[in-house]
Amino acid sequence: MDTNERGAITVPDVLMQLFGAPFRLRTYTNLLYLVLAFPLGIAYFVFLVAGLTAGFGLTIVWIGIPLLALVFAGSWAFAAFERQMAIHLLGAEISPMTPLILPAPNGETRTAWQRAGDFFGNPSTWKGMGFLLLKFPLGLVSFVAVVTMLATSAALLLAPAAWMWGELDFDVEGLVFQVDSIGGVWACALLGLGLLFLSLNLLNALALVWRGTATVLLGSDRFTAAAPPAIPDAVAA
Repeated sequence: MDTNERGAITVPDVLMQLFGAPFRLRTYTNLLYLVLAFPLGIAYFVFLVAGLTAGFGLTIVWIGIPLLALVFAGSWAFAAFERQMAIHLLGAEISPMTPLILPAPNGETRTAWQRAGDFFGNPSTWKGMGFLLLKFPLGLVSFVAVVTMLATSAALLLAPAAWMWGELDFDVEGLVFQVDSIGGVWACALLGLGLLFLSLNLLNALALVWRGTATVLLGSDRFTAAAPPAIPDAVAA
């Protein structure tokens, strides 16, 4: 698998990626994102479901219209916040949610109806709302994964310290394993160390799923600024 070809993945590269996870800052920003995903997901879900339900239900008495406007504005703000979180915590490269400059016909100021049309015609409005709703179930999965993997790894790693207070009992789905020797204790610690490396790599992979999802749903490729034209060598010289 090891090769000298440019751009090829080599065995040392893979080993460095796997065993270097605990020593990279990105691993811990990924963990922070995964931990925050669940409480934020709950907040977004409650806000959107309650707001949209009440807003559409009250449109018959007109109160629902400003309420829906508030919900859509809040949804946009939350999606913009999530975009920044994905960029800074996950290292995602996400297209803008809006064009850098909104075009105005004949240089005139756009009316409120035109701006509303821009907002509801923008795919980022709807994709961003979908991301917020998706954050609740995916956030639950992320939170459970972080807590379960890291708690199990920590329990095994701390086995030597806990053994000083007496015998150790591990309950795994109703099966109780008793550790009553120093060799067994250090075997647990080594297992915990290996599980920690495995857990961090799996959680980094989960963060990659989040990064890809944010890249697709929190921006629009049609708003990506065009690259400046290349300068010919003769002109540059």
